[in-house]
Amino acid sequence: MQISVLALDGAFDTGLAAVMDAFATANELAEMQGLASLHFDARLVGLRRRVKTALGLTVPVVPAGQLKSPDWIVVPAIGTKMPGPLVAALDRPDVRDATAALRQWHAGGARIAAACIGTFVVAESGLLAGQHATTTWWLAPLFRQRYPEVRLEDSRMLVHSGGFLTSGAALSHIDLALALVRQASPELAALTARYLVVDPRPSQSAYAIPDHLAHTDPLVERFEAWARGRLDQGFSLNDAASALATSKRTLARRMNVVLGKSPLSYFQDLRVERAVHLLKTSPQNLDRIAEQVGYADGLTLGTLLRRRLGKGVRELRTAQA
Repeated sequence: MQISVLALDGAFDTGLAAVMDAFATANELAEMQGLASLHFDARLVGLRRRVKTALGLTVPVVPAGQLKSPDWIVVPAIGTKMPGPLVAALDRPDVRDATAALRQWHAGGARIAAACIGTFVVAESGLLAGQHATTTWWLAPLFRQRYPEVRLEDSRMLVHSGGFLTSGAALSHIDLALALVRQASPELAALTARYLVVDPRPSQSAYAIPDHLAHTDPLVERFEAWARGRLDQGFSLNDAASALATSKRTLARRMNVVLGKSPLSYFQDLRVERAVHLLKTSPQNLDRIAEQVGYADGLTLGTLLRRRLGKGVRELRTAQA
């Protein structure tokens, strides 16, 4: 598999290294297992002669113009983590050149994978229009606003759509690399994950901080505050709209624009967040916790947590608070 890893100035050091290390480890393990036919030729590619990471390290890149169209282009994150600096970075000349190069590579048959904030770079190219994608969970509101034509599924860690593969925040870089290894050999991907001590992480929901997302919009922030005061009660859209002095339609529209969720879905997110906090920080049994977050019993809550987070109650209890 021919893989070009596109390094842009200010690349997120951990993400860039994680991608390269995952492919290098897979190659070593393939050789150790006698699987000589499995090889991931991953090369660092640059659009400028000199590329430096966010921490100031020089990246030894091959000029993009010297390579033929590979099987996959991988776009790691650039190291701008907050909306303001990210919007400015997306207007840089090298990023604009990258979007043009991505369109050219894609036209030549290359598939494109992007991790974390790298998904913004691919979305800037217009190639994700009409596709499903995921991105860094805390930047999902900005992504929805900037690329309304992309079908964002920000709760997911990995999303395959057409010839594109996108992954969520920060260390999802390694999930993305393992997904590409898995295309060639599921067994090798599983072995590589064991050597790198990477557990399956199907969802970003366990890591998201709901009130961080809510604070990007005044009405959504007010809804979040109202909801937190009644997580042990039933949800009523009528009551929510009345308490916030707005219409049900306006509330639902703002929630969808900012978070891509209905008011009820976000209310349930807050219940899950509260339940996980109680599981990690209190000795209360599951039935008592279920009562405090508005569910009939512990069994119902446990099933919901498993479906939403991909983890059982025991795993959540023992996880670091």
